[in-house]
Amino acid sequence: MAGAAHCSLQAKRLLLDPKFEGYKLSLEPLACYQLGLDAAVAEVQLRDDQYTLDHMRAFGMYNYLHLDSWYQDNVYYVDQFGRIMNLSVTLDTALQKPREVFRLPTDLTACDDRLCASMHFSSSTWVTLSDGTGRLYLIKSGKRGSSASEKWEIVFNEELGGPFIVAHSVSFVKSDAHSLAVLLLRVEKDELDTKGSGFHVTLEWLTIAERKEGDPRYEIIKRRVLQGKSVPHYAAIEPSGDGLMIVSHKSFTFMQGESDKLEENDDAEVSNEKKDPLYYWQQSQDDVTITVHLPQDITKDDVKIRFSPDNICVTLKDQPPLMEGKLYSSVDHESCTWIIRENKSLEISLIKKNEGCRWPELIIGDTRGEFIMDPSQCSEIAESLMHLTSEVMNPNPEKENPPCNAQELEECDAFLEDGASLCRFDGDTLKVTHIINLGSNQYLFSVVVNPREMPCFCLRHDVDALLWQPHSDQPENMWEHIATFNALGYVQASKQDKKFMACAPDYSYAALCECLRRVFIYRQPTPLATVLYNRKEGRQVGQVAKQLVATLEANDPILGFQATSERLFVLTTKTLFLIKVNSGN
Repeated sequence: MAGAAHCSLQAKRLLLDPKFEGYKLSLEPLACYQLGLDAAVAEVQLRDDQYTLDHMRAFGMYNYLHLDSWYQDNVYYVDQFGRIMNLSVTLDTALQKPREVFRLPTDLTACDDRLCASMHFSSSTWVTLSDGTGRLYLIKSGKRGSSASEKWEIVFNEELGGPFIVAHSVSFVKSDAHSLAVLLLRVEKDELDTKGSGFHVTLEWLTIAERKEGDPRYEIIKRRVLQGKSVPHYAAIEPSGDGLMIVSHKSFTFMQGESDKLEENDDAEVSNEKKDPLYYWQQSQDDVTITVHLPQDITKDDVKIRFSPDNICVTLKDQPPLMEGKLYSSVDHESCTWIIRENKSLEISLIKKNEGCRWPELIIGDTRGEFIMDPSQCSEIAESLMHLTSEVMNPNPEKENPPCNAQELEECDAFLEDGASLCRFDGDTLKVTHIINLGSNQYLFSVVVNPREMPCFCLRHDVDALLWQPHSDQPENMWEHIATFNALGYVQASKQDKKFMACAPDYSYAALCECLRRVFIYRQPTPLATVLYNRKEGRQVGQVAKQLVATLEANDPILGFQATSERLFVLTTKTLFLIKVNSGN
């Protein structure tokens, strides 16, 4: 992952509540409605040869209920007859039976090694669908959620090898042609893995586009495969189709074809010969200085430099650009200057727009330069980190805030996967451009807040759960902290039987369900209508966060769980439950 920018997640202090006192159990009744299903959900049990933790995570814990984020309170599931069933809710007291919108052409029961059918809503009129046997369908659905304009038509239908589930998909227009990017997940036998589980995980990233000149048919124009040793917690394609973000315990790498390997070997031989850096660069709080050694025959008239707020281009004579690309951060391009020194070196000065921001790289993805750190900067960084190190363990145990003692941690604070990372892959170079080591920030769940953006992911930070919105088009704010669920990180850790977690797209509540019956709802703090006093501290309490518990009248395990701003949808084998959490405006 050389050349990747090592980033960190910046929490917004205004969204944190250090004085949060906990959840108060509320006995207020929750309206719960249930619909009996005409046919059972098409659940696929794990086979004897699907025995690893990755099989359980990918397929055994699969969410069989699909929320259509483009249309409010619209859910879908696949029944045992291969029918895609839809429930669209406008009024809880006048619920219609789920209706069939599409039927899979294949006989699902005829395939022994199939996985569960899966789907993803790529846009307001496109659906990506898998029957679990290895066949992918692209569906033009029309406007969904109303029987009048909804009509599902197959525009692409192809066998793509071994069975897979659809992890994510996006719809976009590029070069005047409509395209869809689809991410397929497989857990495959690995004959070379003799010490591990004997399996590896692949993510196949497809780009499917319409043919030119009015041809309505679609075809695959690009196939890329990533391989890793753990099922990703989160994998999503950027809305533009140009990049991919993955949260996983173990890293993923692109698998290359033979021609790519030959090219890489040639590149490796070249790179083995030690090359001098193309340029050197330094930085201060306010500016960046770049030094480039020029050939003897170059004069001032041969140098052409173009500055813009986010880019730089340096050209010598009529040659291809010597340096060109997107700068790590914005500059005041009108104040940027350059000069040729007596030793035939070109010196370029860039004025930072965001003073004090330390740049980890000059031009994003360009590894041909070498950063030179000033001795004073080295001592400044060392001094800022001094408080984190000591020659002795806990040198001052009597002070007010002693260091964390691992023995004081409770059992529910521990979790297995403390080595997870968040990586952003570029679709053209197939390289990692950004990486975040998540460390102890345990992944909890993902949610679509805005269907035109990437899905958000929720991570545990200390005891809280923080919701992050990726912005692939904003390099300086690529992951934004948009909401906090107080103490949810701690609360969920104590629920040993939890199966699914979710939150409302408007952040008004978070919820989790166990494998059987019970659903827990955690509302955001709200102002109190009446005065309440904390007797212990003798002060008035202004707001309270409520916890609610719903127990479903069902003996079947929960197979699907989705949250909207107003209600929770819970799916079992034969019943669909609706829990009214918030009243509509």
